[in-house]
Amino acid sequence: MANAPSTGREAIRTRQLEQLRVLLRTVRPANSFYEKKLGAADIDETIDNLEEFSVRCPFTTKDELAADQQANAPYGTNLTSPPAQYNRIHQTSGTSGKPLRWLDTPESWQSMLESWKLVFRAAGVTDTDRALFAFSFGPFIGFWMAYEAAAQMGCLCFPGGGLTSATRLRILLENEVTTLCCTPTYALRLAEVAAQEGIDLSNSKLKTIIVAGEPGGSIPATRERIECSWPTAKVFDHHGMTEVGPVTHEWPEEKNNLQIIDHAYLAEIVQPEGNEPAAQGEEGELILTTLTRTAMPLIRYRTGDLVRSEINDDALILKGGILGRTDDMIIVRGVNIYPSAFEHILRRLPAVAEYQVVVSEKNKMTELLLRVEPLPESNAPDLGEEISGALRSQLNLRVPVEIVPPKSLPRFELKAQRWIRE
Repeated sequence: MANAPSTGREAIRTRQLEQLRVLLRTVRPANSFYEKKLGAADIDETIDNLEEFSVRCPFTTKDELAADQQANAPYGTNLTSPPAQYNRIHQTSGTSGKPLRWLDTPESWQSMLESWKLVFRAAGVTDTDRALFAFSFGPFIGFWMAYEAAAQMGCLCFPGGGLTSATRLRILLENEVTTLCCTPTYALRLAEVAAQEGIDLSNSKLKTIIVAGEPGGSIPATRERIECSWPTAKVFDHHGMTEVGPVTHEWPEEKNNLQIIDHAYLAEIVQPEGNEPAAQGEEGELILTTLTRTAMPLIRYRTGDLVRSEINDDALILKGGILGRTDDMIIVRGVNIYPSAFEHILRRLPAVAEYQVVVSEKNKMTELLLRVEPLPESNAPDLGEEISGALRSQLNLRVPVEIVPPKSLPRFELKAQRWIRE
């Protein structure tokens, strides 16, 4: 059962209020986007308390930011500092629309590196570790911050951009890498390559796998599959966003839960269809205000992430991590379906190597087709029936299952695109 908020939690809220006041004093009037938005709501540094802020301050939405960048190309008007002070640019992946460009000053960037150091420390990473960052160093933020934060901590860091999976695996083994940063999907992909090459991963020095970029690290079945594939390592989940930064680290007290980094983010959980706070344990949308990333801030940003919160030992915990997204939900014959539900079910089946869900419209009805690729060595002639039964019993949903040949479905390095529309 969740603990009641304690005096320690009250102290955190008091400190966050002071940080919020500094943020509001910084962005008004320097930031024209928020000067207009906050001015219309009469929100400034004189705000009395966080409850008043939540009631009076309007949300910021991704559509609103995209429209601002389109109207005021290329970067929009959400800029607090003079243009010459920005020295970094990244952009969102664009999986749910046109990418957003995001700028940082050295100060804002360093504030996020400090948050990433907390992610590492929560996973037990120290300056004696060797870390491999298995992602392409492109314009999306990926693990850019993680790489620099680990280097500042004193870790020996290996950039994995522009390399094949086999080459990354060789670097990991030959250099006795102890920490791997990648997506959950790619952790499984590297293990798959190792199996194809006849490499026994139980001989590796890997201790820690920090995953992000997609659901999986807080889904028990996916975590178990990764840890079984890498028998010397433990999985630690984390989540963040390009436009927000590193938001959570794994809660040390219990697996499959995330802890908000509260020195950097003021978090609220609201009912998805409105502004009313969601009760503890009730599913709601995560709303974030960036308290330290002031150069291009976000104030009451609707992240679209669905979570269940709990206050425990003064920390704000997201039970089960990120449960899904408001824009991910699909209604099939009256059943609300999130991709994470399929992930949870399919990763429990050891014969499943990869899968793909095809979404189509037939007679104005949404239909799903599940394509499943079995492991080459698996002997599961009834796999399709087993999967159909699991979906039917756990989701109350009948889904056609098509078994496809081994190695026929795509593999992913970054965010997996397993749900497609045809």
